[in-house]
Amino acid sequence: MKLQLIACAVAVATGGLLFNHAISEANAAKEPAVVSSTLQPTQPQALVARQLATLVDRQHYLNMRLDSETSARILDMYLDALDPDHNIFLASDIEKYKAAYASNFGTRLKAGDLTAGYAIHADYRERLKNFYRFMLAELKKPQDLHQPDVYIDTDREKAPYFTSTAQQQAHWKNMIVSQLINLTIAKDEEKAKQKALKADPSLANGQDLTSSEDLTPVQTLTKRYTRQLQRIERLKSDDVLDKTLNAMMATYDPHSNYFPPIDAMELNRQTTLQLEGIGVSIRPERGNEDYIKIETIVDGGPASKSGQVRAGDRIIGVAQDGEKMIDVIGWQSSEIVGLIRGKRGTKVTLKLQAAGSPMSQARVITLTRDVIQEEDAGLRSRTVTVNRDGKEHVFGVIEIPSFYLNYRARRAGNEYRSVAEDTNNALKALAAQQVEGIIIDLRNNPGGSLEEVAKMIGQIIKEGPVVQIRDGNGNVSVFKDTDGGVQTYAGPLAVLINLASASASEIYSAAVQDYGRGIVIGSTTTGKGTAQVQLDSLAHGQATLTQRKFYRITGGSTQNKGVIPDIKLVDIYDEEFGERKAKNALVWDTIQTAPFQRAGTIKPYLAELATLSKQRTTQDPQFSYLETRMAISKEAKQQKKVVLDIDKRKAELAALEQKTLAAENTRRLATGLKPYVNWESYQAALEAQAETRAKMKANKRPPLPEEETFVNEAAQILLDYAKLQK
Repeated sequence: MKLQLIACAVAVATGGLLFNHAISEANAAKEPAVVSSTLQPTQPQALVARQLATLVDRQHYLNMRLDSETSARILDMYLDALDPDHNIFLASDIEKYKAAYASNFGTRLKAGDLTAGYAIHADYRERLKNFYRFMLAELKKPQDLHQPDVYIDTDREKAPYFTSTAQQQAHWKNMIVSQLINLTIAKDEEKAKQKALKADPSLANGQDLTSSEDLTPVQTLTKRYTRQLQRIERLKSDDVLDKTLNAMMATYDPHSNYFPPIDAMELNRQTTLQLEGIGVSIRPERGNEDYIKIETIVDGGPASKSGQVRAGDRIIGVAQDGEKMIDVIGWQSSEIVGLIRGKRGTKVTLKLQAAGSPMSQARVITLTRDVIQEEDAGLRSRTVTVNRDGKEHVFGVIEIPSFYLNYRARRAGNEYRSVAEDTNNALKALAAQQVEGIIIDLRNNPGGSLEEVAKMIGQIIKEGPVVQIRDGNGNVSVFKDTDGGVQTYAGPLAVLINLASASASEIYSAAVQDYGRGIVIGSTTTGKGTAQVQLDSLAHGQATLTQRKFYRITGGSTQNKGVIPDIKLVDIYDEEFGERKAKNALVWDTIQTAPFQRAGTIKPYLAELATLSKQRTTQDPQFSYLETRMAISKEAKQQKKVVLDIDKRKAELAALEQKTLAAENTRRLATGLKPYVNWESYQAALEAQAETRAKMKANKRPPLPEEETFVNEAAQILLDYAKLQK
């Protein structure tokens, strides 16, 4: 996860700080000649570099000085961020940068000096342009897609840099062949899919799945490289600042991050469930990536109120108030989002074209940006029914997407959205329905407010500590339930977690486990046991800075190790996803236990509960399907090289596809559905499903059967637990 939600929403005013540092003339003299006359840091960007460098040096949890040794590590992180596959820079470039900047890359930042990052990035842009120009030139030549004895590495993260241009270009040529093989196979599969749709239109489920572009693989790749080459010219100074400062932050830990102004809006959206814009969601048009279309419109937002914006419209131009219209055909959706979002009360003009209409019929609409409340992105409460022994058993389900809190609105004295309040209301409503137990679904929940999670734990226990926090100086504070012994819900409880459950999700599930208050079910969590302060008063953009570390009330950290469930179910994520595989992740350790009194006796029943669950999941077609898919995925991931022969590649891919199709059809037969006749029919149906769901608001999308089976199994486990207790 690139963007981790913070676990402590504390605003730190740093905008007025001024720091004085000097760079030695000796360091400046070692700089290589630089080429950038186009992208230069502004004064606010230089100031935010100074602010953040001083903050990580003095206030990060690690107490790690930003000295020459740390500078060398920051430079390595920066170079890897720019060129993760080590195929753009040469070894000689890396040696040159290390000689000039290894001892001072980070220390320069404490003086607000961004010249090192900008100089390297200028070189990087030129080399990237050379790469795309080379690839475009090679595409004009015949390419041999039948090289059965030639392989290309698919993972070059740890590979050495090439020592010569000849070596580098030989690899680039292999890249072209590999990509053309992929595109040729994809084009053949698209043709087969269209044939399947023609033979059985019901596969489309009412969606338009026709292929709008009929380009050859060479044309597709040429268009793609041309678009990327043009995008280099649109890079802004903030793009360089982003890479530079995040290299510094990531050297300390994975969750200290810098967000330029546009990305800061996304951070705020996730923590507060509101954003400033016009109230639309956008994505690339299916089959034609040159166009970005409006997917959904938020009720009550500026776009909705105008009555002139329609779902399906292409965005072909954007202009800021009083400025020239920018043609955005061929732009990425993230770039267009950056143009459309902005401060409340400012204006933005869109040039829109209805899909399928001629360019001459494009219309121009001016909208005033406003604060958009994401009402459909918060907590969702519902019930699920389990049938056993001829009787229906009803359980409550509370799906919590994040531990949101609009702390800005609260600070300003305005009405604000709070996940703790929403959860409290949901617990009361479900209890009033006399459900036999409640399942708290924290799957894919990236975390959020520490204050909110502490309140939520207090809703399910009478009293006691909820989490311990240690700062970089070793000082430990204990967060306690402060509601005076009030317990909103005292009934049977289960918590669903997975590898994408992080931070506050781990605090909640760990407390439930330690108190014996409920059964934790699923797979081991992310392992993000750190708390960040949100720096929202910087000179330019925002940041999160790791300052504290979480510990369970029993003394063990949730950092790195995560929360291990009481009852294990299939893990649907790749193991690379968690904290345990992240660069510079903080270590797991322990502190003293906080005195507390257990609220339940889960442990004596766990062995039998696990046995009963295993018996069910082994027979459950959804779990069997997920287990098979994970095995197929793991097998594919182990392949670190691919052959540059289209016939061999087709055979390998066909084998994987047949295994996947067999898993899907086994599931369908077991659940009373008609199996797919071939891979193409399966892919058409999947695409139709994705199109249908994309047009729904998040809280209106029904859970997929492979997602819902976890909820059903959690309910079955709660039912087993009740019977064992009797």
